[in-house]
Amino acid sequence: MTDHGCTRRFALIGVAALVLRPNALIAADGLVITVHKDPSCGCCSGWVQHLQKAGFVAKVVETRDIDAVKARLGVPDDLAACHTAELSGYIVEGHVPAAALQRLLAEKPKAAGLAVPGMPVGSPGMEGGSPEPYEVVLFGPDGRRTYARFLADRAL
Repeated sequence: MTDHGCTRRFALIGVAALVLRPNALIAADGLVITVHKDPSCGCCSGWVQHLQKAGFVAKVVETRDIDAVKARLGVPDDLAACHTAELSGYIVEGHVPAAALQRLLAEKPKAAGLAVPGMPVGSPGMEGGSPEPYEVVLFGPDGRRTYARFLADRAL
């Protein structure tokens, strides 16, 4: 005979955990973002903090040869920024907001990854000054397109 009360109890505990801590699902599923960055880069550390506040689990790999990482992963030169990350089989280049990453994980488009070329003022990790609008680019073997537009960390 099955103890349905026990099963319901575990289900309720699980639902309560997600309500109280919705980003726990990201960590529970093992969705760790691996960030390759130069040890002296402050804006990269700011971007990592932005991701952690959004509930991502960040594994930081410091390297002085970030260009080798970009080459290994296939980041197009014109989309390059100061740090490169890997998330669930995708490449994440530059100051991509957590909201764009969450959308990427939900939609799972056929692509190599997302990029925010350069270092737009106001993007996560580049706070300070007057924020400028910027684009998040979806790129891969089928080409590239604007995936989202942001001002600071808010989608436009």
